[in-house]
Amino acid sequence: MLLVLWKKWVSASGFASRSPSENDPESIVERIHLGEAELRNELIVRYHPYIIKITSRFFRRYIDPQRDDAFSVALAAFDEAITRFEPASGRLFLSFAETVIRRRLVDYVRQESRHNGVIPYSSFDENEGDAPMNRIEVDQALDAYERAQSADERKQEIATFTEELAVYGITFADLVRLSPSHQDSRDSLLRLGTALARNESMVRYLKEKRQLPIKELCLAEAVSRKTAERHRKYLIAVSLIASGAYPYLQHYIGLDRRKEEVTS
Repeated sequence: MLLVLWKKWVSASGFASRSPSENDPESIVERIHLGEAELRNELIVRYHPYIIKITSRFFRRYIDPQRDDAFSVALAAFDEAITRFEPASGRLFLSFAETVIRRRLVDYVRQESRHNGVIPYSSFDENEGDAPMNRIEVDQALDAYERAQSADERKQEIATFTEELAVYGITFADLVRLSPSHQDSRDSLLRLGTALARNESMVRYLKEKRQLPIKELCLAEAVSRKTAERHRKYLIAVSLIASGAYPYLQHYIGLDRRKEEVTS
C-alpha cells in the first residue's frame, strides 16, 4: 500500500518536479517579515476570495464583504495571520490563516451572542445582486472550493517535503524503490519512524547532522543495526513526515491513525 502511495505522490500533477515559488504565500509572507511591507496589502487583496470562502463556509451561507461585519473580522484575522506566521515552521500559510480566521470568527459569534442573545441560524436563500443563492448552490460552491483548496495544499505540502528530502540526498524515486513489499515490514518501519519523531534528541540529531541516529534508534527500539541501515532513507522520510507539518502525508501513510492508537 505504501509503495502505491509513494508512486501516487510522484506522479500526481507533477508534484515531484514542482518547487516553491516566490509567488507562493509562504515566500511572500517571509518577504513581508523581512521589510517589504507594501506586499502585505497586495497579499490581502489577492486572497479576498479565499477569505470570503472561508467565512462563508464557517457560517454556511454566502458572506457579502460589502455588508457583513463577519468579513471585516475575517479580514483582520488574515492580517493577524500574516504577522504571526513563522515561515521556518514548514507549515502552509493558507492553512494557518484559516485556523486564525476560524478562531476569530468563533470569538465574534460568542461576542455577538452575548450582546444580542442567540443568533438565529441564517437562511440559505441569500441574494447576491439579483441572483438568488439557495442552499444547494451554496453547498456545491463551498464543496468545490474546498476540494480545489485541498488539492492546492497537497501540492504545496508535497513540494515542501520534496525539498526537505533533497537536503538528505533522498528522492521520491528512492522511496518507491526502497518501499518494503510486505505489510508487516511496512508497519515495523512506520513504528520506528514514528518513534524517532517522538524523540526530541533523535530528531535534533537527524536535522543537525542530516543523518539517521542509528545507534540511538537501535538501542531505544531494540532493532538491529542492519535493519536500520538497510532502510535508512525510508526511516528518514517517515520520521520527517511524522515530525513535520505534513497532515496530508501523515494521513496517506496512516500516521494519524497510529497516533490515535497510541493515545487511546
